This record gives sequence, structure tokens and C-alpha cells, in this order.
Amino acid sequence: QLQLVESGGGSVQPGGSLRLSCAASTFSLADYHIGWFRQAPGKEREGISAISRSSVLISYADSVKGRFTISRNNAKNTAYLQMNSLNPQDTGVYYCAAGQIGGLESSSYKSWGQGTQVTVSS
Repeated sequence: QLQLVESGGGSVQPGGSLRLSCAASTFSLADYHIGWFRQAPGKEREGISAISRSSVLISYADSVKGRFTISRNNAKNTAYLQMNSLNPQDTGVYYCAAGQIGGLESSSYKSWGQGTQVTVSS
């Protein structure tokens, strides 16, 4: 069972920033594509960013393009999501996922973290 642990969530005011981390503990992150997803209250899970194994391919949902930056450090077995210019619509539970296909579709990923809450409110 692949184990992923997200951290870095919290409460922030509009316009603020957070950096989420996704750490792998039972496998080598370098062998997998990584996706970040979020689920807002009452809404379906949304793919917001993805990064390929070697960081060559990166994609973003339109809703976060220009504000969020995905990255990974395979030597540290960790992926990151830097989130800037946060607004209340970014509120939700954020998940990272690992898979062999990649992209922004949740069905492409087999292993998921437990999620970390992000709340943007004044």
C-alpha cells in the first residue's frame, strides 16, 4: 500500500499563501506521477495540478493557473503545492495522489493521501 501524507494546510486570509507538502513514506515518489486535488464543501473532487515523474510535464486547472505552483523533490520523496493569492473559493480539503498515468483526472491515480484542510476567510 502506497502511503502519502499531506501537510501544510490551515487557515489564511484572502490574498495569503500556503505551501502544501506531500510526503511518501513506503515507496519512491520518483516512480509515480503526482496530482493535487481538492474538494470543496458540497462539490465534487477537482483536479488542480499534476506533475510528471521527472517534472517535465506540468498541468494546472484554469481555476488555479498563475496562482499555484506544483513541484517535487524526488531526493526528498516529497511533492509540493505553493498556493498564492488565495481566495475563499480555494477553501476545501486538498489531497495528493500518486499514479502511473498522471493528469488531472482522479481515476488516473491509485494512491491517495488523507487530505489537509485549507480555509480562506477574512
